[in-house]
Amino acid sequence: MQDEEVTQPETTPTPPFTFKDLNFQPELMEGLNAMGFEKPTPIQQQAIPVIMKDHDLIACAQTGTGKTAAYLLPTINKIIQHPGDYIDTLIIVPTRELAIQIDEALQGFAYYAQVSHIAIYGGTGGISFEQEKKALTQGANIIIATPGRLISHLNMGYVKISELKHLILDEADRMLDMGFSDDLNKIISFLPKKRQSLLFSATMPPKIRDLAKKILHNPEQINISLSKPAEGVLQAAYVVYDNQKTELLKSLLKDKKVASILIFSSTKDKVKEIEKDFKRSGFQISAIHSDLEQDERNEVLRQFKNKNLQTLVATDILSRGIDIDSIGLVINYDVPGDAEDYIHRVGRTARAATTGVALTFINPHDQRKFQKIEELIGYEINKIAIPPHLGEGPVYDPKANAGKPMRGSFGKGKGGGGHKGGGFKSGGSNKSGGYKGGGHHTKH
Repeated sequence: MQDEEVTQPETTPTPPFTFKDLNFQPELMEGLNAMGFEKPTPIQQQAIPVIMKDHDLIACAQTGTGKTAAYLLPTINKIIQHPGDYIDTLIIVPTRELAIQIDEALQGFAYYAQVSHIAIYGGTGGISFEQEKKALTQGANIIIATPGRLISHLNMGYVKISELKHLILDEADRMLDMGFSDDLNKIISFLPKKRQSLLFSATMPPKIRDLAKKILHNPEQINISLSKPAEGVLQAAYVVYDNQKTELLKSLLKDKKVASILIFSSTKDKVKEIEKDFKRSGFQISAIHSDLEQDERNEVLRQFKNKNLQTLVATDILSRGIDIDSIGLVINYDVPGDAEDYIHRVGRTARAATTGVALTFINPHDQRKFQKIEELIGYEINKIAIPPHLGEGPVYDPKANAGKPMRGSFGKGKGGGGHKGGGFKSGGSNKSGGYKGGGHHTKH
């Protein structure tokens, strides 16, 4: 593979189509339909056919492009077609957070399929290590692993990986930046030479080209740019402590005249808690999460799409496919763990040339994550002062709060980091106005 071929990949524009056109197995389509997935993103349109034809692939794709589903869906489809009690696919990722995120995505996509999977990462106890050992010896279909933890198992000699069909490196540039180059080479030395290899990276520096030469065979190449929030999305954030979030949310939703409101939380347990608390307070709200039966999930989505239900609270994976043009307000109860999730969440509003509002609650622990989102989208998002009756919030200082544990009290510092309410700007792309801080509400 020539360097210039990797640095300047060219692709032919693909006309829009639906997931039905990809001829997935019925079990996989059933999962996609249940989650409301209809149209693939550009990287999914281009990557899935390549992967299904067993070609190696190098894809330059930033967060926010839908790359996780781009490799998970065709991989799941192949496993359904050729089931077996062996490790079919190894996905190597730089962090435990990404491993967990991919594992959760698999739960949704493979809901109706007989596909086993496990996330393997460090920092867990002996029980988890034994569970991982069992999966690696008895053969979970898909292993998602961080390099160090996987090497710990490989060194013990019991990992049955001789029948591996697919190797996927996600966020390859980040792994190399974190010093995992030797670990990756060691892992690859354990793998069968004949396999399909897929490499996903947000950037394509020389070290990634060198890695691609080592592990890929005549790869197809794809380059997808990031889709940033639409011009019509008015974005703002509140800097809060965790025990201020619920009351802030209630003040924002009280007497709200928006037809559809979508609230995101990062965990299933928090989604359930919000639904229970707000129903008890008289709000018209329902939740969607993986503990619901499929008929129950379908009914909640039907009520929301038909505007019979004003407010829906959900986790990311069960709501990315909601295709509704008139969601007026999106609230991130938690800062998403990945900027990709922020793009997906905010993308639920301001569709079909409409305008919408996206608000995010930022606790001290999440400030650095939010700053990374701002770096990714290329502008700062305005921070609105919290309503006075909630007391003072934390100061917005991502560098000072990086890695620090959360404080549970209203504590010290100036409310909302000292930011004033009123109309706001989003990096100069959105005109100010439309949403006011201090507990006031959107005007549509």
